Amino acid sequence: MTAVDIVELTRSLVDIDSTTGGEGAVGRWLAAYLRDLGYAVTEQTVDGTRINLLATVAQDPTITFSTHIDCVPPFFPSRIDGDRLYGRGACDAKGILAAQVAAAERLRRDGEPRVALLFVVGEERGSDGARAANTIANRCRYLVNGEPTDSRLGLATRGILRIRITATGRAAHSCFPERGVSAIDKLIDALVALRSIDLPADPLLGRTHYSIGLINGGVAPNVVSPSADAEVMFRTVTDAAELRRALAPLEPGVTVTDVLEVPPVRLTTVPGYEAAVFPFTTDIPLLSAWGQPLLFGPGSILDAHTADESVSIAELHAAADHYVAIARGLLGS
Repeated sequence: MTAVDIVELTRSLVDIDSTTGGEGAVGRWLAAYLRDLGYAVTEQTVDGTRINLLATVAQDPTITFSTHIDCVPPFFPSRIDGDRLYGRGACDAKGILAAQVAAAERLRRDGEPRVALLFVVGEERGSDGARAANTIANRCRYLVNGEPTDSRLGLATRGILRIRITATGRAAHSCFPERGVSAIDKLIDALVALRSIDLPADPLLGRTHYSIGLINGGVAPNVVSPSADAEVMFRTVTDAAELRRALAPLEPGVTVTDVLEVPPVRLTTVPGYEAAVFPFTTDIPLLSAWGQPLLFGPGSILDAHTADESVSIAELHAAADHYVAIARGLLGS
């Protein structure tokens, strides 16, 4: 067995466009790469050509390193400038994936085969890959999930509740607005009222916050709008039912429906690492069958999804060392 070249592997993965929905090519390439390393690779079809990958050495691994292979748009290829490796997915999360493979290989060379690799599609748009992967979980005790955490362990992560607020009106000629009912006005009233609602809070995760991501409405500038809607993304800190109760005063003026829910999670840690609470959401809540969850990864979430996404090469190499140390700590416990 030869050591994994983390930079070469990261660049190879980055240079294959795997924008969410189009992960087929990178999945096939990675499956072949892992088989060449000597892993038994299970390809789980999620839909079409999109596949999750589970790579194992031992039949019943104790730990699974996991992250996602999809990226947000737009795609741009890799390049190196000094210590920084640039490219879509360099930070989130193909560099992480490469560090996890390198760590698993180092452990295997040292005679430790009880570490598996799980790489999933769809994390950036609803986590359909993680939902599918949860149906094939083995008897693993620990899941070490990779996201950009500045090489810190996670104490907890926020959840998501995405809702659609829909307003219904009655169309009329704009020169006689009194003959219609403006759905846009009703939607605006609801969004203004939302600002004054006391949203749930948690001592560790803080207070729920939100952003209004999408607004649609109306049919023409000279028509009183018969319909309008908005999608609102809440970063949750408690059970979603508590947030839904807080939003009840918005109705019946508008209709509130759920679009996506991912719960907040508390995470396992190991000694010797700085730990922090993170405001983003991961695949972890949807991989509940894979054992006690840990969260760790090189790179900053502030670099993810940006027009110049990048990660430190030195931090990538250090991350492989950290994944090895975390695994050994868990196996020793």
